[in-house]
Amino acid sequence: MHTDHDAPGVVRPPVTRPGLVIAVLAFGSLCAALMQSLVIPIQGELPALLSTSAANASWVVTATLLGAAVAMPVTGRLADIHGKKPVLVTSAAVLLVGSLVCAVSSALPVVLVGRVLQGVAMGFIPVAISLAREVAPRHLVNTAVAGISATLGVGGALGLPLAAWVAQSFDWHVLFWISTVLAALIVVAAATLLPRVADKHPARLDVVGAIGLAVGLVAVLVAVTKGSTWGWSAASTLGLLAGGVVVLLAWGWFELRHDHPLVDLRATVRRPVLLTNIAALLVGFGMMAQSIVVPQLLQMPAETGFGLDQTILQAGLWMAPAGVMMLLMTPVSSRLLSTLGGRPALALGAAVVAVGYVLGIFLTAAPWQLMLATCVASAGVGIGYAAMPTLIMQNIPASEAASGVGVNALMRSMGTTVAGAVMAMVLTSRTTVLAPGVEIPSHDAFRLCFAIGALAAFAAAVVALTIPRRPPGEDSAAEDTAREVVAA
Repeated sequence: MHTDHDAPGVVRPPVTRPGLVIAVLAFGSLCAALMQSLVIPIQGELPALLSTSAANASWVVTATLLGAAVAMPVTGRLADIHGKKPVLVTSAAVLLVGSLVCAVSSALPVVLVGRVLQGVAMGFIPVAISLAREVAPRHLVNTAVAGISATLGVGGALGLPLAAWVAQSFDWHVLFWISTVLAALIVVAAATLLPRVADKHPARLDVVGAIGLAVGLVAVLVAVTKGSTWGWSAASTLGLLAGGVVVLLAWGWFELRHDHPLVDLRATVRRPVLLTNIAALLVGFGMMAQSIVVPQLLQMPAETGFGLDQTILQAGLWMAPAGVMMLLMTPVSSRLLSTLGGRPALALGAAVVAVGYVLGIFLTAAPWQLMLATCVASAGVGIGYAAMPTLIMQNIPASEAASGVGVNALMRSMGTTVAGAVMAMVLTSRTTVLAPGVEIPSHDAFRLCFAIGALAAFAAAVVALTIPRRPPGEDSAAEDTAREVVAA
C-alpha cells in the first residue's frame, strides 16, 4: 500500500464492538480532562491546606498545565512507535498513580508530583482521538472524533461544579480519591476492552528531542503563566522566556536533522497542518476567555454595581451548561464534517465562538445572560475541536497520526496559556476601587476580555478559510485502497 502526505491511508481493522471501544476512549479522555479544573474551587484555600505561600500554592495548577504540554506530543509519538493501546493503558495508570499520590498527602512537593503526573495523563486524549479514527466504522468516524475532541472542553466545564460541590461538602482529599477511582476504572476498561491494533511503526524514540522540547516548553510556559506575578520585565520572566525560545530553536534545528524526529517538522510546516495548528492556537485562546472572565463576573460582589454575587458552586452550575453544549454538539459536528468537510467546519466553529463573545460584551447583567453567551461560544468550540484533529489526520501519514494530533492539542494548550496571561494583564490594568486599599477589575476590563476573545476567534475563522481544499473523495479513495490491501 502506498500512502503519502496528501492522502494518508487509514486501515480499519475489524472491531466487534466499536461503540463500546469509542465509549471507553471518550470516558478516559473526559476523566483526563477533568484534571484541568479539579483544584480550581479550592485554589484560594490551597496555601492554608498545604501550609505554604500563595505563590507556591499556585504551582498546583501550573504543574498540571506543564505536564500536559510536554506529554501530548511525546505520548503521541510513543503511540505511533509502540502502538496506541499500550500507551493508553500506561497513560491511565499514570493518572491513577498521580491521583493516589495527591489523595494521601498534604505536603506541597508530593502534591506537585501528583499534579504533574495528572497532567502527563492528558496525553491519553490525542492518542484516543487517533485510535478512534482507526477502529470506528466509516459512518461513525466523525462522531467518534467529535465526541472525544469535545471532552477537552467538557471535562473542564463539568469538573468545575462537581469539584466545587465536593470541596464544600467533604475534605479536599476526596477530590483526588474520586479521580483515583475513575483512573482505576479507565485502566481496567482500557486493558480489557480496547482492541489490539497492528498500528506499530518501528522507529527509535528521539530522547534528546523529547528532553529539548520539555525544557523549552516548560521555560516558556512558566514565564507566560508567572509573568503577571513576577512582573513582565523581571529578570526571571525575561530569562526564562528568552532561554526557552533559544532551546526551542535549537530543538527545531536538531529535529530537522534527526532520522526519527519526535515531531516531523517538515510535515508540521506544510500549509494545511501549519494553518490548522495556528487556528488551534487562536481557538484555544478564545476558549480561555470565558473560563477566566465568566466565573469572576459571576462571583463579584453585588456592591461593585456589576457583580452577580454567586458562590463558587453557583458559578460552576451556571458554567456547566456550556460543557453540556459541547457534548450536545457532537452529532452536529459530525454532520458538518460529513457534509462540509473539516475546513468549513473549523471556520464556522471559530465564527460561532466569536459571536458568543460578542454577546458576552453586552449580556452581563444576569447569570442567565452569561450562561447564554458561554453556551453559544461553547457550541463553536465543540465544532472547532472536532474539525481540527480531522484536518490534521487528513494531511499527515498514518504513521504519525497520534503525534500530529498531540502537537495540535499542544497548540490549543499554548493558546489557553497565552490567553490566561493576556486576560490577567487586562484585568489588572483596568481596575476600580471597591474599598480603601481594595482594587478589583472594572466592568470595562471584563468586556475588553470578551472583545479580545472575539477577535482571536474571528482570526481563527479567517485562518481556517485559508487552509487548502482537499480534492473531493480523496479520503474515501485512500480508505478503500487500504481496505482492499487488508482484504488481500
